[in-house]
Amino acid sequence: PEDCAVFHCRGCWTVLGDSLQLCGQEPAGLSILICFKVTRDVVQEDSVLVGLEGALLGCTYYLLSCRSCGLVVGFILYSSGSDLAYLRDLFCFFKDSIMCYLLKNQMIIEASKVNFPAVTLKE
Repeated sequence: PEDCAVFHCRGCWTVLGDSLQLCGQEPAGLSILICFKVTRDVVQEDSVLVGLEGALLGCTYYLLSCRSCGLVVGFILYSSGSDLAYLRDLFCFFKDSIMCYLLKNQMIIEASKVNFPAVTLKE
């Protein structure tokens, strides 16, 4: 509970998830928070996209957006190479699209500036 945070949409402050659902460390090249569960205010888009550059090159994924304001807040990986296979079907929030409310300190901070304790999918 000491390191708990609530994840908010950067665009409208809608609650999208929390740090109790974190389940993995971000892979190199991606600035993301990986979660098992999110709130109903996270909407999965219908069409699948193909990564044409960067860390998602050759991967297929669905975008996640905020139900309230429509801001793209992340993705769900559908298919990938073996290096990112552990991310498939998990909710990946873009740190640049998320703000964190830290419960202990009662502070709001950008997700890219927060260091959460190490978590692995095995835990």
